[in-house]
Amino acid sequence: MSDQPSLLRVRVHAITYEAQGINSYEFRQPDGAELPPFAAGAHIDLHMANGLVRSYSLCNPQTDRHRYVVGIQKDRASRGGSTWVHNRLMVGDFIQVSHPRNNFPLAEDAASTLLVAGGIGITPLFCMVQRLVSIGRKFHLVYCARTRQEAAFRAALETVALPAGSKIEFNWDGEPGGKLLDIGAVVNTLAPGTHVYCCGPLPMLGAFETATASLPRDNVHVEYFTAKDAPAAEGGFTVVLAKAGKSFQIAPGKTILETLLDAGIPLPSSCLEGVCGTCETKVLEGIPDHRDVVLTESERKANKTMMICCSGCKGDKLVLDI
Repeated sequence: MSDQPSLLRVRVHAITYEAQGINSYEFRQPDGAELPPFAAGAHIDLHMANGLVRSYSLCNPQTDRHRYVVGIQKDRASRGGSTWVHNRLMVGDFIQVSHPRNNFPLAEDAASTLLVAGGIGITPLFCMVQRLVSIGRKFHLVYCARTRQEAAFRAALETVALPAGSKIEFNWDGEPGGKLLDIGAVVNTLAPGTHVYCCGPLPMLGAFETATASLPRDNVHVEYFTAKDAPAAEGGFTVVLAKAGKSFQIAPGKTILETLLDAGIPLPSSCLEGVCGTCETKVLEGIPDHRDVVLTESERKANKTMMICCSGCKGDKLVLDI
């Protein structure tokens, strides 16, 4: 974890109204230099002046090397991140961002692709749409929002030149006559080998995972913006830092990350709930109690890494590569 790339100091080049309560923010290097590359599904962390760090999906084409664009909804239940961005961040301001990371990669060689977006969950999927269009791959996007006024990037999606066999559908469940999407019905029409992606609110993601339970695990991809489970804070175990040669007892009510930060161990972190992957750490010994939504089931069973912001220990000791 000590090999994390340094932060990038970028300027807010443009802020664009995208939908009700949603703006996009474009960042560029002050000298116009190229930014580190990214692929569809990637996100960056914004390090805000109020001390918060939040992850946001990149939504511009991955061929853009001169800019990063994120779409941010002003969340009524904001913990301070989106509110600060909407209220305080102005064109011309400087902000530090992380290098891109990708926990939600696009399988570009899939014969066909299903994308299901809910609300602001369109951001990584809009990036995927642009990539699939550019390489001529067949896809089906279903974009759900309460109303069309709350659907970001709608105009761009309505006018995109679709590859052969592709289609984009909208579902406005809050408008007269609208209803929630029947995800199971959509999944039941899939051709064998289709890769399926979903990003949206927790109820949608739960319904999606239920509907896709019988599909090959390698073909099912989800991106969470919020945690499914509460952080493991039962404590009562020891964490050994192999490189530092130090041991810490994790007290009840504390996570591993909180304990190490309190002890003055500098560690990268962002979401604090196992969503972004910033704090992913190699496990050398012990069995983690995984509470994140980043690792796949096979990765959890392998117990080679864990998210120390939210995951705990199923035994008496964990040895970490720190």
